[in-house]
Amino acid sequence: MSHVEKSGRVDRRIRRRAREHAHGHVENAGVATTPLRVLVYSLNYAPELTGVGKYSGELVESLTEHGGEAAVVAAQPYYPGWRIFDGFRNRYAIERTRPGVTVYRCPLYVPARPSGAKRLLHHASFVTATLPVMARLLVWRPDVIWVVEPSLMCAPIALAAARLVGAKCWLHVQDYEVDAAIGLGLVKSTWFKRMALGVERWLMRRFDVVSSISTKMIERAKAKGVDSRRLVSLPNWVDIAEPCSDRGDRHGGRYREALGLAAGTKVCLYAGNMGQKQGLEVMADAARRLARRTDIRFVFCGEGSGRQSLVERCAGLPNVTFLPLQPAHHLSELLRWADVHLLPQRADVADLVMPSKLAGMLASGRPIVAIAEKGTEVGTVASQCGVAVAPGDLESFIAAIEAMIDEPELASRCGMQGRQYAMANLDRRRVMERFVSSLVQLCSS
Repeated sequence: MSHVEKSGRVDRRIRRRAREHAHGHVENAGVATTPLRVLVYSLNYAPELTGVGKYSGELVESLTEHGGEAAVVAAQPYYPGWRIFDGFRNRYAIERTRPGVTVYRCPLYVPARPSGAKRLLHHASFVTATLPVMARLLVWRPDVIWVVEPSLMCAPIALAAARLVGAKCWLHVQDYEVDAAIGLGLVKSTWFKRMALGVERWLMRRFDVVSSISTKMIERAKAKGVDSRRLVSLPNWVDIAEPCSDRGDRHGGRYREALGLAAGTKVCLYAGNMGQKQGLEVMADAARRLARRTDIRFVFCGEGSGRQSLVERCAGLPNVTFLPLQPAHHLSELLRWADVHLLPQRADVADLVMPSKLAGMLASGRPIVAIAEKGTEVGTVASQCGVAVAPGDLESFIAAIEAMIDEPELASRCGMQGRQYAMANLDRRRVMERFVSSLVQLCSS
C-alpha cells in the first residue's frame, strides 16, 4: 500500500470516528460506535493531587465519560513531594484504572532537591523511558496525540508519532517552562536561552492545536508564532458542587477541631504546591508581623521543594500551622474552611504559569489576597474577588489580609464574586464539553 493510500485511509477513519462520536451512535444496525482514541502523553498524572497530574487525570476521566478511549503515557507519581508515592515502584507498569483507559507508567530520575540541571535530567530520563512505550502504542493507532507541557521534551516524540500514524497532534501548555526557567534564573547562558526559545517556537508551530489555561498564556503562544486559528482556551477547571453558603462548614469542621482553634479564630490559608514559582517567603513575613493578632491563624497546606524553607522561615511562630497535602475528597471542605485565601506569585514568572490552585479558591466563595503584577491574569482575576497587591509590597499585603478579616461584608462580597466567576468560566462540565467539541472538530478537519 502506498503512503498516500495509507494516509487517506487514516483520514477517513478519523472523520468517521469524529462523526460517530458527535452523533453518539452509528446509523447501521448491529454496528457498534467506534470511539475516538486519544493518546495522552503527560509527565504527571493521577493520583497526583495538584498541578498537571490532577488535571490530566480528570481530563481523561471526562473524555471517557463522553465515550472516548484513552491510552496514557505517564511517569510514576512523585509530585509535589519529589518522591515516588507509597504503593508505586519506579519501573515500567501498566494500569487499567477504569473502562476505556490504560495507563503506561514509565520510570524516571526523581531528584530529592531539584535544581536547574537536575530538572533537565529528570525530564530527559522520562522522555527516554517513554520511547519503547510510544513505539508500542503506534499499533493502537490513536486519532489524537495530546501532549502536555511540561515537559516540552515530549513534543518531538509526539509529533513524530502523530506523523507516522496520521493522527492529529495537540499541545496543551500548563507552564511555559522555558520562559519560566529563564525568569527564575535557572538558565544563565545567553546562547542557550536563544536556542531553547527558538526550538520551542519551532515545535509549537507544528502542532495542529495549541491550548493553554489563561488568556495571557494564549496570547504568548500567538506571540511565539502559533496561528491564532490553531489556538484553543482550556482553563484549569473546578467541580462546582453544592451551593456555597457564606458560613459553610468552616466553623466546627474537621480542620478547626483537629487544630484546636478557638471560636472566632480566622484562618488565612495557603493550599497547594510549595515550589520555586510561588514566592512563599512573603507569607512567613506576613505571619511574623501579624503574630500580634491572636485571632488570626495562618495555615500552610501542601508539599513541594520549597516547603522546608518555609517551615524554617516560620520557626517559632505560634500563629502558623503546617498541614500535609490533603486527600482530594477533603479539598472542597478545606477551601471553604478558610476565611481568606493567600495566593503569592513571583513577578518574574507572571503570565508564564497560571496557579492551578486558583480555580478551587474561586469556587470556595472565600476572598483572595494575591501578590501579582497589575495587568497580569492572576492580578486581574484576583482583584475581582479580593485584593491583588504588587510583588514586594509587604505592607499592602498585610493591610489587605486585615481588611478581609475585619470587614466581613467586604470579604463575603468578594468571595461570592469569585464563585460566580468560577461558575461562569471554570465549571468542569462546561470546560470539558468545549474540549470534546474542539476534539471532534479537530478530527473532522
